[in-house]
Amino acid sequence: MEFSKFQATGNDFILLDARSTKQDWAELAQTMCRRHFGVGADGLITVHDSEIADLKMRIFNPDGSEAEACGNGLRCFAKYAIEGSMVGKTDLTIETASGIRQARACVLDGEVKHAEVSMGVPKFRAEEIPADVDIDTVPILGYSLELAECKLTLSLVSMGNPHAVSFTPVTVGDFPLSALGPEVEKHPVFPHRTNFEIANVLNRNEVKARVWERGVGETLACGSGACAIAVIARLLNYVESQVDIMLPGGVLSISWDGAGEVLLSGPVARVFTGEYSN
Repeated sequence: MEFSKFQATGNDFILLDARSTKQDWAELAQTMCRRHFGVGADGLITVHDSEIADLKMRIFNPDGSEAEACGNGLRCFAKYAIEGSMVGKTDLTIETASGIRQARACVLDGEVKHAEVSMGVPKFRAEEIPADVDIDTVPILGYSLELAECKLTLSLVSMGNPHAVSFTPVTVGDFPLSALGPEVEKHPVFPHRTNFEIANVLNRNEVKARVWERGVGETLACGSGACAIAVIARLLNYVESQVDIMLPGGVLSISWDGAGEVLLSGPVARVFTGEYSN
């Protein structure tokens, strides 16, 4: 089975052309994504034919769960599809579990160096996120979440998948994300679990952050997480419509006009190509 591995600001993925192949993709993800016993990745992305878009993307987390959306994964998908001649253009539509997304690639000497993707319109209602909270206000900003040993203030949004964002006074590098991340992800308030972001606003154009991804753990970057941070920061009037989210794996640029779709852009690279026998 031929595969390619890509990374986008340190968020790494295994990509497979599944258009003529049948597999238990969830089981394969658990095997291939293992860091020391498999290829190692933050997720497995498969390419499928689509009747409503140029191609269809599915993404499976290392624990076998299937994610609805993935911004960095979309950018890797676009590079894989364009460089693999699966599409004959640099602007393409991609069917995902959270709707159709558009990708625009910057190609230099036949290689995709940078890609921008539309991440859809943010959703703020509790049932859309989803979150089991007894709050009538929309958006949900400043929600107090009780954990075993502390209380967190969260703002909630869906970017096609659930996110809980906390702007913390603690420097993000010192925040105990490995301890609190699993508690937030699996808290009963979130029936489908949640992604959890912590952030420090540096100025009106830069935010420093870390992300605990649902079904993965802490990752070097997260595209939908960066979008969630930018959206909440804009609603709280912390930042402008264009903001750079500085993550351990690099910088992602987010643009949101406060009403429409969120745009995510950043670099993307192929790490290697190989064959896998399972």
